[in-house]
Amino acid sequence: MALALLATVALAPAAPAGAEVACAASPAPGSALPGVPWPQARYDLRRLAGTADGSGITVAVVDSGVDAGNPQLTGTVLPGADLLRPGGTGRRDCIGHGTAVASIIAAAPVAGTDFVGVAPKARILPYRVTEHEIVNGHGQGQDAPPGALAKAIRDAADHAQVINLSLTQDADDPQLRAAVGYAVARDVVVVAAVGNQHRDGVTDPASYPAGYPGVIGVGAIDENGVRVSQSQVGAYVSVVAPGSGVVADAPGRGLARYDGTSFAAPFVSGTAALIRQYHPGIHADEVIARILATADPAPGGRPSAQYGYGILNPYRAVTEQVASARPRVPAPAVGAGAGGAAAAGAAGGSGTAPARGTALLLALGAVLLAGLIALVATVVPRGSARGWRPGDAG
Repeated sequence: MALALLATVALAPAAPAGAEVACAASPAPGSALPGVPWPQARYDLRRLAGTADGSGITVAVVDSGVDAGNPQLTGTVLPGADLLRPGGTGRRDCIGHGTAVASIIAAAPVAGTDFVGVAPKARILPYRVTEHEIVNGHGQGQDAPPGALAKAIRDAADHAQVINLSLTQDADDPQLRAAVGYAVARDVVVVAAVGNQHRDGVTDPASYPAGYPGVIGVGAIDENGVRVSQSQVGAYVSVVAPGSGVVADAPGRGLARYDGTSFAAPFVSGTAALIRQYHPGIHADEVIARILATADPAPGGRPSAQYGYGILNPYRAVTEQVASARPRVPAPAVGAGAGGAAAAGAAGGSGTAPARGTALLLALGAVLLAGLIALVATVVPRGSARGWRPGDAG
């Protein structure tokens, strides 16, 4: 099955300018979209100003390339690699998909727009591997040769702390599985979109690389916090994030609106960059545990195959105190979806939905216990002098 981008509409050395791919046609131009986009309003990223902005963290965007000339990405995009046209650096985007994804992660503030990325001082390392999009249910565009995606992931794992994969395939490819395993073993946070092929009444297809062990699989919600109808349901959904009417940069300049899990994943990748900056030395497992344990409740209020552990909350993920233990990422679980049986998880997974819920309860219990210990250690000595006794920590 061909690799597909999920849209509805050693580092490679820098190559000479002439080696960059020339687009056969210019991508659709952006426009001015005034006002604060709803995801930025929901997350109010200004609360993290002065706390975390992604400085010093590199996020690899394995996608359709990234337009390094976009005003909000100027100076942010490192030389990467072009596996569609060898010799390029990945800093050109002929369809706009990768540019939108990168901007959600790291767009810097500029005059005249209220849109800004989650981690505006993170660096973007682009890998151009595909222009194959699923548009209105139909595939179009070209892929790099077989093995290119796996090669890009391995290269990215040697140079980035986070890898964003806003693409999917429904076949379990041994090379791809091994490359993801390599990245996980290298202490890289791997984030992948889960796909947009959900249909009520049928089992969703498997989704890779989201379904591989150690990967954060990201589904999409709308402005009301409800799962986008096309966002796939299955064991590989770890968390959900905005993926409907998402504003992001277009190639060149200007903004556009995008739908799909492709544009939910970079909110999680940007959050991972914030966490890795604010908590130096934190292991990838701990980054993932923070994201899952601090997610806001989704409809239904508990882990599910539709929403994973809940709705991403970047501020809580960065700032809340969580247990210092380094839990392993739960194996994908099988759970019932909204329209029939859930899709199978990654081959070799052994988790169950109750086990995922138990793991989350244990993680949250550890958070509460750590807070109680800190409270007692700080307050009890002073309270005892006044005859005060500790009560409930809630």
